[in-house]
Amino acid sequence: MLSSRLNWHAPENHLSQLLAAKRNAGEGILDLTESNPTGAGFAYPDLHAVFGDVDLVAYDPDPRGLAAAREAIAADYARRRVAVAADRILLTASSSESYAHLFKVLCDPGDGVLVPVPSYPLFDHLAGLEGIRLVPYRLEYHDRWHLDLDDLARCLDDRIRAVLVVSPNNPTGSVLRRDDLDRLARLCADRQLALIGDEVFADYPVDAASPAAVSVIEQHTALAISLGGLSKSAGLPQLKLGWMAVGGPDDVVRAALERLELVADTYLSVASPVQRATPELLQLAPRIREQISARLTANLSTLRQVAASYPACEVLPVEGGWSAVLRVPATRTDEHWALALAEQARVIVYPGFFFDFERDGYLVVSLLVTPVDFARGIARLFETIDRG
Repeated sequence: MLSSRLNWHAPENHLSQLLAAKRNAGEGILDLTESNPTGAGFAYPDLHAVFGDVDLVAYDPDPRGLAAAREAIAADYARRRVAVAADRILLTASSSESYAHLFKVLCDPGDGVLVPVPSYPLFDHLAGLEGIRLVPYRLEYHDRWHLDLDDLARCLDDRIRAVLVVSPNNPTGSVLRRDDLDRLARLCADRQLALIGDEVFADYPVDAASPAAVSVIEQHTALAISLGGLSKSAGLPQLKLGWMAVGGPDDVVRAALERLELVADTYLSVASPVQRATPELLQLAPRIREQISARLTANLSTLRQVAASYPACEVLPVEGGWSAVLRVPATRTDEHWALALAEQARVIVYPGFFFDFERDGYLVVSLLVTPVDFARGIARLFETIDRG
């Protein structure tokens, strides 16, 4: 009598069990997977003052989001050198909800969306809840991560409705190149596919020389949807505000926005106070981003310096985002390495299989961790791996 959309009874994995046991025993653990900026020691501006000036009683819902909020987000895109009109922006309660709306509008049950691997595993659950298929296309690593468009094209079938790109990617830190965007847009236009760009980490480039596309809505060939939100761009995940900006041919954009507005009107999930506070929150966001960017730069430098003393390990190139990928000896599975690090070094890392790396030999760490803990944890990590 219950839905079969998801495997609701997935057992807890060995790593989660071990970590729970150690925490219950009061053992000190260095968590190198921390991805919550509000718990990472940053100095936040006084948000009470922001919301103290917000009318907490007024309720005048707009399915696309309050105009002032959308205008502020359009101005924020302009800061990134992307032109988008406020009437082509729609607010959601999170990037996850943006995906849910898009999957409803673009796909019928059983239709498919191309998604990159390695990438964040959240997509599996979102697709399962909407009754659609995810079809993976591989990011290949040769000195840097590459989008193989020929391989992507081979993954297409008659029921694929959209292609998802994540730039910067979580966890590879790779970005979508401008020439790849142009070719991908032509492919999507020819096959009548939507191009979804998850750009939540776009404000955190690490390699300024990388020829990255700024946004999927730079091009006007294919229907494209850019996803962003306060969670990453302002380091404010607790305020639950995401957005979609839609670009492409006018007639297709108009049809997509009409359908997205109907879905959004059905839920009206975005709280009015955060919408009213959005213009001021986006004005404060640079103060938070600057701290996060400095942290990412410092921790990546520490990681590379420590790794240089351990030739059996390699820090793969990072072009943007909050994560770094370590290539380690494949003498154990990634899960066994993660378990050994938790047991022997009291350090938590992500095993590569969590992100669908196709082979063993990869671990993932967050660059958001406080510098002291990051340095201690990385030293323990490499020492443990060096001992084998």
